[in-house]
Amino acid sequence: MPLFMIDSGLILFVLPALFFAMYAQNLVKTTFEKYMKVPSRSRATGAQVAKNLLADAGLDGIVSVERAKNNMGDHYDPRGKVVRLSPNVHDGNSVAALGVAAHETGHALQHDLGYVPLTFRNLIVPSAQIGTKAAFPLFFIGLIFGMPGLVDFGIVLFSLAVIFQIATLPVEFNASTRAVALLEGGGYISGEEIDHTKKVLRAAAMTYVAAAAMAVAQLLRLLLLRGRRG
Repeated sequence: MPLFMIDSGLILFVLPALFFAMYAQNLVKTTFEKYMKVPSRSRATGAQVAKNLLADAGLDGIVSVERAKNNMGDHYDPRGKVVRLSPNVHDGNSVAALGVAAHETGHALQHDLGYVPLTFRNLIVPSAQIGTKAAFPLFFIGLIFGMPGLVDFGIVLFSLAVIFQIATLPVEFNASTRAVALLEGGGYISGEEIDHTKKVLRAAAMTYVAAAAMAVAQLLRLLLLRGRRG
């Protein structure tokens, strides 16, 4: 029974989630391309905005800002306390660049404030990583050789990965909400720029929604396969 076998769970759950993920990826790509070409009136770069927002929050000298090596490499590293921005965000002054920079800075602020959803997500990262790597091999080995205990263990492990994906959603939404408020409050964006920034961040958020939907779809598929073999 190969991993790529076609079953009703694949058709009912996984394929629709896959199409949604493809839509989300296309949306974020086209939205970023559009608003990366729209310079902000403030002319501030993403790096400048991130540094200023960190300083305003009292994190100057505590959290640093660095240029990432590749585009779409924007993230906040809680261990190193570093906001890493891709070159086109770090050096760009578009509304998209400012939105992304403020979003990643928002994660740094969440970390500093002990934002509960972020703390919970960080706690389950090791378990989620194990679940993502080991769940499917264990599940299908158990299914092939008639070992229900191994099947159930695979489902439990993958459930941890699903919980991680769902826990990510409030973290990302909150960071985006913070980003818009910080940019508007600091005078970095105004007027229609606010709506443009929201569109960029909403598009980015769709990728996390799609990832959560895919994880849930995969879990439903596993449960359906288990029920048929039970």
